[in-house]
Amino acid sequence: MHFNSNAMNNPSDLPIQRIVGGIRWLTRAVAKDAERSGKRFGLTGPQASVLHAINQLGSMSSAMLSRKLHVTPGNITGIVDRLEKKGLVVRERKREDRRVVLLLLTPEGQKLADELPDPAEIKLIAGLSELPPEEIEAIDKAMAAVFDIVGADVEATDDWGQDSGKSSAP
Repeated sequence: MHFNSNAMNNPSDLPIQRIVGGIRWLTRAVAKDAERSGKRFGLTGPQASVLHAINQLGSMSSAMLSRKLHVTPGNITGIVDRLEKKGLVVRERKREDRRVVLLLLTPEGQKLADELPDPAEIKLIAGLSELPPEEIEAIDKAMAAVFDIVGADVEATDDWGQDSGKSSAP
């Protein structure tokens, strides 16, 4: 790719500067949020998001949690496995239907979840959910265009930044 050194001096390039700057800011904000959770609470960003969601919404299945957090069920399974090993979450079969497994916070998980600030990803999901459908569609199309521009040069990751082994943008 060739860059024109005078390109960003053109007033019509101001929106491009804002877009690139906004993407940088958002990336740093989510990364710093995850880093703070890790240092202060010993959690990854996704683990904090899972604890927060169960704390706010109550017990639910892994499938429901994956829908609420807009990630794949496989991601939730791995995160919950690690939270379970830390003694923060338990899986419990529903009495009425033994096929359904609910995720619940342990007393230690509840205490930690009550101390957690809202994760940046939760704020983003909540804010986007309040937008009118046509604005969500416009953002989705714009993000698809950004992924098309960057996607060929970026190693593919799953919904929460883990290497997926695939070679396409999300």
